[in-house]
Amino acid sequence: MFLTLFVVVITSIVSFVAFNNLEMFNKLKFNAYLVWHKKEYARLLSHALVHSGWMHLIFNMYVLWMFGTMIEKAFQSPDFFPHTYQFGKFIYLFMYVIAIPISSLPSLLKHKNNHYYNSVGASGAVSAIVFTAILLAPTMPLGIIFIPIRLPAYIFGLLYLGYTYYMSKRDKDNIAHDAHFVGSVFGLLFPIILNPSLIHNFIFQVTQ
Repeated sequence: MFLTLFVVVITSIVSFVAFNNLEMFNKLKFNAYLVWHKKEYARLLSHALVHSGWMHLIFNMYVLWMFGTMIEKAFQSPDFFPHTYQFGKFIYLFMYVIAIPISSLPSLLKHKNNHYYNSVGASGAVSAIVFTAILLAPTMPLGIIFIPIRLPAYIFGLLYLGYTYYMSKRDKDNIAHDAHFVGSVFGLLFPIILNPSLIHNFIFQVTQ
């Protein structure tokens, strides 16, 4: 819980300051051209600290808080991670941080020669946290804020993956759908690497 709160507070502070400081915003945002050609690799991480506006920030931090507190505890539980739970806090933070550049790789490769492509926000890493939660608790009810429909998490996850993949192929809006998709897949694979038996746990829950 402490680490999730720490990430939420730091991200909110930096985003708030950047709202009123264009120079800072431009230095932190993800720009594929500058990363690839100018070697400004810090942008692969720093873009998760800034957001395009209040709604973008609030939504990401709300979702991170709701699911991050759950996953932070899970990584410290021997029931889920019997071999690594002693290092759970470190592993949780490591997963969140490493999910940021990994989820940005498709955009980097796709737009490396486009000087005008920019992206901000922690959505890729937040998607990873959400899908780790889906892996661990696949039957919990999930839905979209303000829409009174809830689905089992694994069904919601499948629909979300299909939607983000489809939208990333269309590439018709300013949303980094490919980052959402890759972040989500990473959130499934990372905990399985730590404990492959989580696959059996997932199957057992969804078939009951």
